[in-house]
Amino acid sequence: MKKILVTGAAGFIGFHLVCKLLERGDQVLGLDVLNDYYEVALKYARLAETGIDQQALKAGQVQQSSKFSGYQFVQLALEDKERLQALFEEYQFDAVMNLAAQPGVRYSLENPYAYIDSNVVGFLNLLEACRHHQTGHLVFASSSSVYGLNETIPYATQHNVDHPISLYAATKKSNELMAHTYSHLYQLPTTGLRFFTVYGPWGRPDMAIYLFTRAVFEGKTLKVFNHGKMVRDFTYVDDIVEGVVRVLDKPPKGNPDWNAERPDPSSSPAPYRIYNIGNNEPVKLMDFIEAIESAAGRKAPKEFLPIQPGDVQRTYADVGALERDFGYKPTTDVRTGVQHFVDWYRRYYKIEV
Repeated sequence: MKKILVTGAAGFIGFHLVCKLLERGDQVLGLDVLNDYYEVALKYARLAETGIDQQALKAGQVQQSSKFSGYQFVQLALEDKERLQALFEEYQFDAVMNLAAQPGVRYSLENPYAYIDSNVVGFLNLLEACRHHQTGHLVFASSSSVYGLNETIPYATQHNVDHPISLYAATKKSNELMAHTYSHLYQLPTTGLRFFTVYGPWGRPDMAIYLFTRAVFEGKTLKVFNHGKMVRDFTYVDDIVEGVVRVLDKPPKGNPDWNAERPDPSSSPAPYRIYNIGNNEPVKLMDFIEAIESAAGRKAPKEFLPIQPGDVQRTYADVGALERDFGYKPTTDVRTGVQHFVDWYRRYYKIEV
């Protein structure tokens, strides 16, 4: 049994990870600021599933779950460094999984300061807390968006990622650099995970599958960007969570074969690693939409639009390093995953078949 801090615990991936860790008997403290980037009711509904009562929440105060003796939750922003340090002092975490971040490529064009506050300042506070309390392993969510202008397919962690095309991507790249610095200076074990287009039940309403499914059920027009000529490595949330748990349990060590004359950006002499977690089977956007329509049993009209600023046309994960070091790669095919999401969507919004 481990004591694990999960930040972003009321979020999509965080909720699923908390459930997985509780199932295996870990002690978990969930942390989330509960902002209104998307409908807060969905975040409260996720919390309710883990026994956290919305009515009893008081910012900064830890609440005990009514369903799981090993789960507690606190509403807190990572920017609150004093309260964060106090939590680390009290709980002495064995490991931390950082999923707290301001997400969204397009939103970063409109509200850049939100990304610096949460994704950079907040992450620095987390690094400092881990450093001063000898946390055994910090794992953090990076993103496939860091590959930016890179057009070498599939994306590999050995590739250069110095040309992000959104501030969101730039903040994720900065997290990788900051983590490596702390691994080098303080021997803090850190692992960054580049997630590839995660989807599944309890997902974020700003993500493509949610937007498309909602439009299909409401009979509205689907907005299809880049005229549908997009390819994504859609990755089912259970596969992501399985990968996260395996990584959490295995802190990295320094790479003894690292060569400063031919540096591998995914490893270091310090205890630091970067991995892709993706399905390794990219899907055309129009095929993804067809899978949603098939699962919903209805079609929707479509409006084809130009590509949005900050978007990339294709993502495709090379997961060879994940297979090599953990014996694992995602396996859920898109049609199965989409069916699970649409079935959940029907239940959550009480849509009759």
